[in-house]
Amino acid sequence: MRIVKILPCIVGVIGVYVLTPHTVAQVPAASQRIVIAASAVLDGKGGVLHNTRIVVEGAKIVAIDPKARPVDYDLHGLTVLPGWIDAHAHITWQFGKDGKNVGMGETTQEAAYQSASNAWVTLMAGFTTIQSPGSPNDIPLRDDIAKGKLPGPRILTAAEPLVGRGDATGTPDELRAYVRKQKEAGADLIKIFASQSIRQGGGMTLSQEQLNAVCDEAKKQGLRTLVHAYKDAVRAATLAGCTEIEHGTLATDDDLKLMAEKGTYLDPQAGLVIENYLANRDKYIGTPGYTEEGFAAMEKILPMNHDIVRRAAKTPGVKMVFGTDAVAGAHGRNAEEFIDRVRDCGVDPMAAMVSANSLGAEAMGLGDQIGSIAPGLQADIIALDGDPLKDITAVRRVVFVMKGGVVYKNAARNAIPRYAGVEP
Repeated sequence: MRIVKILPCIVGVIGVYVLTPHTVAQVPAASQRIVIAASAVLDGKGGVLHNTRIVVEGAKIVAIDPKARPVDYDLHGLTVLPGWIDAHAHITWQFGKDGKNVGMGETTQEAAYQSASNAWVTLMAGFTTIQSPGSPNDIPLRDDIAKGKLPGPRILTAAEPLVGRGDATGTPDELRAYVRKQKEAGADLIKIFASQSIRQGGGMTLSQEQLNAVCDEAKKQGLRTLVHAYKDAVRAATLAGCTEIEHGTLATDDDLKLMAEKGTYLDPQAGLVIENYLANRDKYIGTPGYTEEGFAAMEKILPMNHDIVRRAAKTPGVKMVFGTDAVAGAHGRNAEEFIDRVRDCGVDPMAAMVSANSLGAEAMGLGDQIGSIAPGLQADIIALDGDPLKDITAVRRVVFVMKGGVVYKNAARNAIPRYAGVEP
């Protein structure tokens, strides 16, 4: 082997990464050459390569060459694909010492350790890049991973989200100043809450004028905008030229057509976030924002979420990316969202993979750096024990993880139980 493997109980240092907060460039200290042999490669754009080899030098893929040798990693019999991208995860959310939800605001040593653990299990699940919109606590975690101090996925964060409160949120000029402040604080994007929680009905909390100001100023500052939006807020955010709609539950077919027309990305959740809340009900109930009434509403919301994903998948031109909204209890289980989309919403398995590869990278403005297996892109490569195009539950069996040319996981075939303790 030419490269140190980093496994859950063995941490090896291979070099120092170079990563600024606003790029995904990642360079191991030694520019090693690694050859990966594979019988089946999903290229991240909807294509399949057979019986080929991927050549990696340093942090990047430099060639796809069936004759490259010597082979360092033989992944025949597995499905190889680009590292997944989760467009919406809350990486610093956690449960506290009492087992109850403490969200993302804790700044204790224990909270820091838990955030690092969240990052580790997310990477081990095959997610090499995530968008965490957001918390100020995301920034030091993002930067330490970027510097190679901690193993984890690349993180893009919104730092402090804008929470709509009607007129009390601020004037258009004040909101523009808010955007500039977030950029100065190190935000990679702007997160906007334009609706109440769906548990509270999802009513609109920002005016069209306010949304116009925030999204326009973000564009001027070179930042993307992610908008938490339900019902009427979906159309308003689309008309405002915002980059991406989060959730989108109860959007109409006309709203979806408008999104396709405007090129607005949609990041709905088919199941994991609600399923996680319901599975961890006792840990959330009674904590801020989580009431008995809210939990009663969740079981009704799940079929609504299935509906928006199903309709979006059938609407020509809608760019539906992959995001989980992973909070405490869901980290490391992000791939369950693939199963929900395919099994419960009829999404084509290849489309599901592309949504977390090249399409997700495109939505982040990083399509020329991550999301595909092609020369010149970052060497973010994972392998599944199984074929997700035939059996979507294969996404639970990630046995190989490389990020930026560094191998973090190389497990034996059949090392992960078929259902990994989770019912299909």
